Amino acid sequence: MTTAAAELAPLLASIAEDAPVYFGQGKVNGSIPLLAKVDPKQFGIAVATLDGGIATAGAANVPFSIQSISKVFSLCLALDYMEGDLWTRVGRNPSGQRFNSLTRIEQEQGRPMNPFVNPGALVVADCLTERAATPVHTLIGFLRKLAHSQRVNCDYEVAKSELSTAFRNYAAAALLKDYGNLRCDPRAVVSAYTHFCAASMTCVELAKAALPLANDGRDAKSGAQLLPAGRARRVNSLMLTCGLYDAAGDFAYRVGLPAKSGVGGGIVAVVPNRMAIAVWSPELDALGNSVAGFAALERLARDADLSVF
Repeated sequence: MTTAAAELAPLLASIAEDAPVYFGQGKVNGSIPLLAKVDPKQFGIAVATLDGGIATAGAANVPFSIQSISKVFSLCLALDYMEGDLWTRVGRNPSGQRFNSLTRIEQEQGRPMNPFVNPGALVVADCLTERAATPVHTLIGFLRKLAHSQRVNCDYEVAKSELSTAFRNYAAAALLKDYGNLRCDPRAVVSAYTHFCAASMTCVELAKAALPLANDGRDAKSGAQLLPAGRARRVNSLMLTCGLYDAAGDFAYRVGLPAKSGVGGGIVAVVPNRMAIAVWSPELDALGNSVAGFAALERLARDADLSVF
């Protein structure tokens, strides 16, 4: 089944029109000082379809900090370098604890449960730090290629702000190093990870960047194989089971799509063989996911019959 972007435009417009109903039901992330100052009453959504179409509504062209959504793309890069070795260092199962848990590192003897919790993403960042002279430039270049946009960049002011309060990530990196699961200096790894999270993208750019995950790794525009065949399916499976942390099961039940969220208020979702969706609204629920974004994806999946189930 294929879907043209134009078919979804009226539904996206209706979703954006109703989004203010959810304003005030969550809180803007307060752990990163600069992000705490973002105007909370914003909403954008974009859909990129395999025929090259784009449908948007609301603030779909406003750049925002993608934060943990970057973990999807850093994982794709790390798998290029060391797929077999990476899975000896990071698991592929939901963690059952908070995404930044330190006790889980102890319980698992330094092998994080999956690459989307912070300790797992630090191991991924370690892989890239070990192999790239400037890891952030490598990731940004990859995102620009996927999104077909040179505007994509790292917001260094956000990275600086995030590093000023990154004590738990420094602690996680120190523990991982103690268990022998980091090969680089922990401070360099945390810096690389934080700069990945500070990538700045719009909903349109993010939906385009995720589109190869809906197309078995192929670029919908050129047909080029950007990811090895089969990798998109594996990354999508991790997004479905681990992408929204403690809300992954609820999201699978209510939306039914592989997805990844970030504390910047973004969520990216993939509809295999059909489209990629990016939504952004800064206010977060108690589990760190966008309130209006979650609701928007639930309605879109229901009304357009997008669930993989």
